[in-house]
Amino acid sequence: MGAIEEIYADLDADVSEEEFREAVEAKVEQMGGLADEETAAMLIAHDLDGGEVETVADIEPGLEEVKFLGKVTGVGELRTFERDGEDGEDEGHVLNLDVADESGAVRVALWDADAVAAEAEIAAGDVFRIKGRPKDGYNGVEVSADRLEPDEEATVDVDVGGRVTADSLSLGQSDVNVRGVVLDTGSIRTFDRDDGTEGRVSNLTLGDETGRVRVTLWDERADTVERVEAGESVEIVDGYVRERDGSLELHVGSRSEIDELDEAVEFTPEATDIDSIEIGQTVDIAGVVRSADPKRTFDRDDGSEGQVRNVRLQDTTDDIRVALWGEKADIELAPGDEVFCADVEIQEGWQDDLEASAGWRSTVVVVEDAEPERGAESAGLDQFGDGARANGSAADTSSADGPSNGGDEASGGDGDGDPSGAAGGEPETFTGTVVQPGDPVILDSGEETVRVETDSEVHLGQEVTVRGRRDGDSFLADDVF
Repeated sequence: MGAIEEIYADLDADVSEEEFREAVEAKVEQMGGLADEETAAMLIAHDLDGGEVETVADIEPGLEEVKFLGKVTGVGELRTFERDGEDGEDEGHVLNLDVADESGAVRVALWDADAVAAEAEIAAGDVFRIKGRPKDGYNGVEVSADRLEPDEEATVDVDVGGRVTADSLSLGQSDVNVRGVVLDTGSIRTFDRDDGTEGRVSNLTLGDETGRVRVTLWDERADTVERVEAGESVEIVDGYVRERDGSLELHVGSRSEIDELDEAVEFTPEATDIDSIEIGQTVDIAGVVRSADPKRTFDRDDGSEGQVRNVRLQDTTDDIRVALWGEKADIELAPGDEVFCADVEIQEGWQDDLEASAGWRSTVVVVEDAEPERGAESAGLDQFGDGARANGSAADTSSADGPSNGGDEASGGDGDGDPSGAAGGEPETFTGTVVQPGDPVILDSGEETVRVETDSEVHLGQEVTVRGRRDGDSFLADDVF
């Protein structure tokens, strides 16, 4: 068989061999002798094949056919299954490869004789030019391969094996190892499978120096959330990546392991300035807790009981009310705590004020020593607005259910007032909602109503914290924040 016949035999296009030869002759003539018949045949075949994509990330289920370059990062086990043939049941084979380039990863399936041959011949690190048909698979987009051609000269800058970071995860990856610090954990949930068996699932959030990722643990691995706590560093071994609601998640199944680490993994939260957020966004915010309301319970439409707790968070730019729903309402938070809230939804709150809603997909972390990255769109925890801190220590603020009397910070003086007490009382703070602006300002905490003497401008419905001393029926405020 000549070169033209071999190229035509590999061609997957609706064109006859005669038409192909005519096109090759026309190409040779067009190029004026700069290409021989074999080169011209390869150029024509490339034009007829089509389906070339620039990167793995460009592969989509709607494409009829794709051709791409990728490196094998993992080889699965050869699986045998029974299919219905014309003469009864027929035995089939499938082998899955994890293939990646610099843009992402995709699973490639080889079938039958190709799968059997590939089990012994293909290893992680091999680079191939792959032709196949993309489709939606269990772990995202998959490609059912028609042809793999090794390319020993091509270079694909992808590490094989070893650890990856939270921000380097890509859809379709499997057998990945990730180290991180546990930011929060959820409860174990049960569900019924189609076969009647009961499944179990839980979630935790993992963070490292590059970012964070939500982790889903299945069945026997779901118990992990009961033996690890926020702040512990762990390594997930042989996890796999899926997509949910537009975000990547790291999944942990029966083949995966979660090992506790002796060394600590650094997590550097990155947050959006509160004054730049808009309604409808899902963002990460960080700041100091300025006030914390008591937890409230309520009845849902289905008869179940829910719970919510509101806190007010302040950074260097502004403050916002954060609603903590469900289990997050049980998180121990107090005024002065530094908190990182990830994936909160910005909604319209009371009096047209914005409110951040921390639901089941959100992460709420009390940050101790982390120094968040700061940039054009990020807010750190090292500085906050006036009154949030004094001389590097947490401000003496109180929750909305009443004032805080005495205490080391209040009585010891913090540079914001006269510790001797000009009004004759001990310095204290009070947090409440403005029910009357003007002179005097009247605040209501839900348990107590206080008249406040202050020159600061406040508006109706605003939640504020005042610091000063009581003088009879009035509160003389040194600071309002």
